[in-house]
Order: sequence, then C-alpha cells, then structure tokens
Amino acid sequence: MRSVHAAGAALLLGGAGALWAAVPGPAVKAPAVPQRIVSINLCADQLVLALADRSQIAGLTHNAADPELSGAAAKARGLPLLSNSAEQILAIDPDLVVGMPASRSAALAALPGQHYPLLDLDTADRLDQIYASIRQTAKAVGHPARGEALVARMNGDLAGLPKPGRGRVAAYYQRRGYMTGTGTLIDELMGRVGFVNLAGKLGKPPLSQLSLEEMVAAQPDFLIVESATDTITDQGSEMLHHPALQGIPRISIPQAWTVCGSPEYTIAARSIVAQIAAIDGIRQ
Repeated sequence: MRSVHAAGAALLLGGAGALWAAVPGPAVKAPAVPQRIVSINLCADQLVLALADRSQIAGLTHNAADPELSGAAAKARGLPLLSNSAEQILAIDPDLVVGMPASRSAALAALPGQHYPLLDLDTADRLDQIYASIRQTAKAVGHPARGEALVARMNGDLAGLPKPGRGRVAAYYQRRGYMTGTGTLIDELMGRVGFVNLAGKLGKPPLSQLSLEEMVAAQPDFLIVESATDTITDQGSEMLHHPALQGIPRISIPQAWTVCGSPEYTIAARSIVAQIAAIDGIRQ
C-alpha cells in the first residue's frame, strides 16, 4: 500500500507552467487541438482525463487506472497505459506531452533528437494553483471553455461550505506514523474546513513522523486517515488501530482525492465537512 508521502515523492515535482521542449533544442508548438496527448505524471493524468476528449489521449501513466492513487481511475480504463519508456513515446509521436514537469522526464531525455510540444505544470498545493493547472491544461488540449466550466463547478461546490472544525486540532496521520504538515494540499483542506493542523502547531515540516506516544500526548481533537487504512493490512496500518488512539474521532478519506491537486479537491472538502458534522451529531 502506498501512502501520500511515498506517492508524492515519486509523482509531484516542481515545474514552470509553460510549453517548451524536453531537451535543449528548438521549441515546438502544439497544435490548437492536439490529437496524440501523452501524460507522464499521475497528477497530469487526472487533468487530461477531465479536460481532453478520450480520442485525443494516446497514453497515460500506469498509475492512472489505480483507484488507490487516481481519483479519475474509472475514466482511465480502456485507454493506453504507458511505462514511461522512451520507446513507447517514440512510437506514439505525441503532439503534446503533459507532466509536472514534462521537461524533467527521463524517458524524453533519452530521445535527444526528438522535440515534442510540452506542457510543464506546477505542483498544486492550494486551490488557486489547482485552478491555474486546470486552465493551463484546458487551453493546451484545445478546450479552454471546459477548464472555465470545471473551475466554475468547483467554485459552486465550495460556495457556502461551512467550517465545522471551529478551530479544533486535527492530524493527518498516515501509515508508519507519517504526518502531513503545512504548505501542503492537506493543510489547505484542513484550514478550509476550520481545522488547525497539529503539524503546524508542533512546528513540524511538510512531512514528518510522530510516534504513537507523541500523538497520544498531543491529544488532537480529530485524526484524518487514508480510507485504505480503515482495515489492518500490515504493520504500517496496524499502528493506526492501536487502542491508545481509539478515543480520538477519525475522518477517513481516500488518498486518491488528496495525492494530487485535482477536481477531487471539492469532493474531499465536502466529505470532511460531512464527517465532522456526523461525529459532532453523535457526541450531542
């Protein structure tokens, strides 16, 4: 089972939002409506699936169809899944390659004589950055109106969303005691629903480990956990079910909703709000 810290390290790299060549050479402009789009990053997969026609998609990463990692896994079924090999990309001859960033792809670097149009996207750790990625991707795949419609729909889903956290402390606690800190999408989500992130309160970095004893001593009001750890599958998930933590109310959300800055952000926010309300209702 992969967790946010592992998936994030492998899949979310910084980059600049622009179209440029993969390796030194002349810049190549994508067609207005590209017909052979290849995504080489899990987070890019989800944006391409949301905004491009299926007929435009020539390849996605092998993680695109993994429901534990991708919020758009169902949409990816039946589409070509690539292993990030130079040979596969060369055979497709894409007219747009999308990544975070595409220009750091080892597969593309292995094709020094080829210069494909690229869309380099920034990692999105805030809602405004998600919107920027949506708009950039929609324009690059030839459907800018779809991007605006998706942003409007997400804004509508978040309009009037309450903050039932009411300043209470929550910890996003993962397998093997990993805790997500500030400057992350999880932290932004916590603030949106009215929580204070325990990691920030303790001065922890974006990713840290907190022992079971330290978590019990910190006494957060809520634990937010990945739904994949709702049942014990190994030692990594077993610690989240220790009796010492059973008195702390927990909120469970799929990792696939939060590992990337994607349209699933609004689903995650609304789910957290609903679960807080349900817990508070039981307590009353």
